[in-house]
Amino acid sequence: MTLKDATNEAIRYWCCHPDDTYYVIGSTVGPHPYPDMVARLQSVISEEIKKQLLSQEGRDYPDYLMACVGGGSNAAGTIYHYIDDEKVQIVLAEAGGKGIDTGLSAATIQLGKMGIIHGAKTLVIQNEDGQIEEPYSISAGLDYPGIGPMHANLSDKKRAIVLAINDNEAVRAAYELTQLEGIIPALESAHALGALGKINFKKDDVVVLTVSGRGDKDLDTYLSNKNMAD
Repeated sequence: MTLKDATNEAIRYWCCHPDDTYYVIGSTVGPHPYPDMVARLQSVISEEIKKQLLSQEGRDYPDYLMACVGGGSNAAGTIYHYIDDEKVQIVLAEAGGKGIDTGLSAATIQLGKMGIIHGAKTLVIQNEDGQIEEPYSISAGLDYPGIGPMHANLSDKKRAIVLAINDNEAVRAAYELTQLEGIIPALESAHALGALGKINFKKDDVVVLTVSGRGDKDLDTYLSNKNMAD
C-alpha cells in the first residue's frame, strides 16, 4: 500500500528471479542507473515547459518551477533542463503529513539523514540506530522514507527551496483548484499547490507548477477529509 513496500517486494523478487524478471520503476529511487534513467525519460516534461513558455511568454524559462516530491520522478522531469539555470528558482514540496514534529510525516529532506535505501545513497528518515522509520502522508505516492538522490543533492547544494506541506494544506489547495479551475489534482500534486501561498511572488513572476496526475483515484480521500478544506 506504499511506495516503499512495493519497491521492497519488487527488488526482492527481481534479485531472486533474475533469469525471467525485468525490473522497472517509475520513481527516481533505487540502485543506479534507475534514478538517472527515470529522470532522463521524464525530462520530456521540462522540454514541453520550454516550448510552451516560448510560445506563451516569449522566453523558454520561468522564474519559479514548482513540483511535489516523494520518490521524485515528476519533479525530476519538471526541473531536468533547468537545474543549471540559476535564473530559475526551484521549489520542491514534500509531504509534511500531520506535521514534521509529530512523528507522522514523510518530509524526508527536512527530517532525513544520509543513508542507504533500495541501493541508493540519499537522505533517509531513520532512527538513531540507522533503522528506517515508517513515513506517513495522506498521499500514498509521497509516503516514502527516502528521496531521489538528485533531490537530496539539490537540497544539499541549496539549489532548491524545500517546503513541507501538511495534509490539511494539501487538501485545502486541492479543493481550491477544483473550485476555481474545475481541475481535480492528484493528492501528490496538491502538495505543490499547497506551497503556492508560502512563496512571496512578484506580480510579474512567471510560475510553472506541475500537476502530475488526476485526482480521480483520490476522490474518496478528498470526500472523507473535506473538513480539512473548510
